Amino acid sequence: MVAPRPPSAPGKLRIIGGSLRGSRLAVPDVPGLRPTPDRVRETLFNWLAPVVEGAHCLDLFAGTGALGLEALSRGAAQVDFVETDAKLAALLRENLARLKQAAHVHVADAQRHLAQAGSRYDLVFLDPPFAANAWAQVAQTLEASGRLAATAWIYVESPTNAAFDLPQNWLPHRDGRAGDVRFALYRRRMASVKL
Repeated sequence: MVAPRPPSAPGKLRIIGGSLRGSRLAVPDVPGLRPTPDRVRETLFNWLAPVVEGAHCLDLFAGTGALGLEALSRGAAQVDFVETDAKLAALLRENLARLKQAAHVHVADAQRHLAQAGSRYDLVFLDPPFAANAWAQVAQTLEASGRLAATAWIYVESPTNAAFDLPQNWLPHRDGRAGDVRFALYRRRMASVKL
């Protein structure tokens, strides 16, 4: 089941805090695009306040890029955006240029992107289109890819009724609900070494 589209799409959404606070981002009318609502982003970044500054971040299924841009606004050292839709990626690049923010935007499938060698991330935003039902598969690939820092934070957004398994070493930290959406923050625990 696809969650109902938030009332803000299409149209504009705003950056909630940090140096870009109040900046507006266009939200095009694209099937499956479901920007994280302002209230949810505000709650999430309150949870992340002690760790976002200086973090290396990955915004998978970036869409409008609202989560990654919010992280940049609050002092993240680096954000890599991954988006399959070339038009959304182009709009994201335009917004980054307009807001004078440096970041990498990759037009790629999340699974393929994770399979390539690359950066290790302190913070990952995992918010795939709900119809894709990609949480478990992408989470397992992310865990196996070697792309997560030992104690990385992982944000997962899903329908409240979705059932999927995440890696066992992703420990629940906080969660909440907004309408038909569940949002949760996990902390990765490094797997034990067996002797």
